Amino acid sequence: MLQPFSLWYLLCTLLSPLFALHPSCGTLISRGGNTTLPDLYEASIPELQAGLQDGLFTSVDLCVQAYFARINEVNLQGPTLRAVIELNPSALEEAAILDAERKTFGARSLLHGIPILLKDNIATLNEEGMNTTAGSFALLGSVVPRDATVAAKLRAAGAILLGKANLSEWAHFRGSVPSGWSGRGGQATSAYVPQGNPGGSSSGPGIASSIGLCAAALGTETDGSIISPSQLNNNVGIKPTVGLTSRAGVVPISEHQDTIGPIARSVTDAAIVLSIIAGPDSLDNFTLAQPPVLPDYIQALNADSLKGARIGVLRQFMTSDSTEMVATFNESVEIIRKLGATVVDPAVFPDFAEFRASENESIVTQTDFKMNIQTYISGLLEVPTGVKTLADLIAFNNNHASEELVPPFWTDQSTFIASEAREVNQTYFDAIAFDQELGGINGIDGALKANNLDALILLSNGASGPAAIVGYPIVTVPLGFLPPNTTLSPATPTRTTGPNQPYGIAFMGTAFSEAQLISFAFAYEQATHNRLKQLAMPAAIPKTQLIDVIG
Repeated sequence: MLQPFSLWYLLCTLLSPLFALHPSCGTLISRGGNTTLPDLYEASIPELQAGLQDGLFTSVDLCVQAYFARINEVNLQGPTLRAVIELNPSALEEAAILDAERKTFGARSLLHGIPILLKDNIATLNEEGMNTTAGSFALLGSVVPRDATVAAKLRAAGAILLGKANLSEWAHFRGSVPSGWSGRGGQATSAYVPQGNPGGSSSGPGIASSIGLCAAALGTETDGSIISPSQLNNNVGIKPTVGLTSRAGVVPISEHQDTIGPIARSVTDAAIVLSIIAGPDSLDNFTLAQPPVLPDYIQALNADSLKGARIGVLRQFMTSDSTEMVATFNESVEIIRKLGATVVDPAVFPDFAEFRASENESIVTQTDFKMNIQTYISGLLEVPTGVKTLADLIAFNNNHASEELVPPFWTDQSTFIASEAREVNQTYFDAIAFDQELGGINGIDGALKANNLDALILLSNGASGPAAIVGYPIVTVPLGFLPPNTTLSPATPTRTTGPNQPYGIAFMGTAFSEAQLISFAFAYEQATHNRLKQLAMPAAIPKTQLIDVIG
């Protein structure tokens, strides 16, 4: 059923030409006369939607012509970022259908005709022409029974599923392998640092969003896989509460920790995508525990939301960060205070030492993976390689070592092997219960309750762990960049640090507090506009714009 435009959409349509960007990037590109087009490096979803609605360009122009060309410039050519594994061969047809539908009926949602990339562990209809492999040749050619629920929700909203993004293979759960590498996709790298670490496991979505290879992307997180690539690629990332977004049709790691969320260039865009993919699903019973009525995440975009808020600074997780990062973070703490928040510094985890010492997360995730991956594969309609179990996957890699165990950096599958040795026993059930307690009442909830806080903040690179074990949400927003004179670390094969490498600030809260975290993140973003204080490497910025492809 078609949905009418909301007041929010109308406001965005009117105001989108006024959204200010970095002067060296430019908000709009002239088409001649008084007509201007959004710059795809930074174009927001409301700007793109306004341009589509006003007839300045079509989804065929946007999707197939412009974004495909931009991907072609930098993915396997130029800087060879390897952000995208494959493009949707049905995208042209789907874009044309959505263009015709817009003319006749109007737009279904703010995502109507908007191109979105999906991490290659999120299933899409086999007849559409794309694979779902988690980056592994073991699942190449496998036939999924249906769209993943989140993909189906995007499709129903009128979004165009542009392609599959690269990832750390098996969502970085095979072994000690560099972030951003998969057998199918090769080694992905950052657009900000030459051969830079792109973060994992949603590496491709992070890279692609950062330089405008798509309007936004979907990633998945078990522990850090949205937050890490978002902050290392200068993006906004939302890691939702486990159970807010369905995992049905997503190649799993852990039913207790997996979640699906957006990676985008702004809090607004991320909130729009989350508003589409959130909600209950009978195919994922964890989603049946979410609140009966979800908040309107778009209405949470309130630049004054920090006034009167109580924010705690979680410094226990920031002891290993660089002095430059901590100094920039401290400046942002003062900005948050000036925006009207009461800042409690520091806020403290009641059982921080026990959290650091705990090995329960590995017990839970490894045991879950052994069971969950077998369940996922058994639900496929066809698996040409014949793999059925985790043991089969280990054997497949050994038998296809030239593709999957590539020297010198990508030979390890120790996590697979450790998972295969796990059993469902009392130790496993005790670990689940202890993680819930350690991350909840003795962790995030304990820190919030002790000082009557609304949220916690910290540098993003230390934020994922405590939220992962209890399944709580995080929103990361661009914070700063390492100094231009930072020494390039050795490439083994990627660099852990380098000049202008981005990093982020994380807003963390209790279960299903996404709307509040989004509101705080938006207020901070609007007060700082950190993202465009440093652009990607010139060679990694695609040159193709809408003006080059229209007509």
